[in-house]
Amino acid sequence: MEKELLKYILPEVLTTNFTIVKLEESFDTEKKRKALNIYLDEENNMPPGYNINDYESKGFTPYTTIQDFPIREKLVYLNIRRRRWREKENKNHIIQNDYSNLTDGSRITKELTDFLKDRGRYPG
Repeated sequence: MEKELLKYILPEVLTTNFTIVKLEESFDTEKKRKALNIYLDEENNMPPGYNINDYESKGFTPYTTIQDFPIREKLVYLNIRRRRWREKENKNHIIQNDYSNLTDGSRITKELTDFLKDRGRYPG
């Protein structure tokens, strides 16, 4: 039921590809408002077209924090960690899921879209 409710609050790309690992309420002293911090980890699904036997999981990228639309007068911060895999034979080859096919009609901010597109910030 919680996952169903989240479909109305978070962008679909997050509810289908990420798991909420923690919710935390805080106070943003700079903006003088309560805040909801949502921590999301990408699910362990390799990008399509790659053989799982050729790659090894290398954990997550560091959390990236993105401010989303407020909920019930609380600021909302999405703290997102993406997974990455390293090729066993070529240790310099890191892969991640590609979210560049997001449409303009999705309920997602430009900052989140840029983050999910992965502009090569994690070369390995």
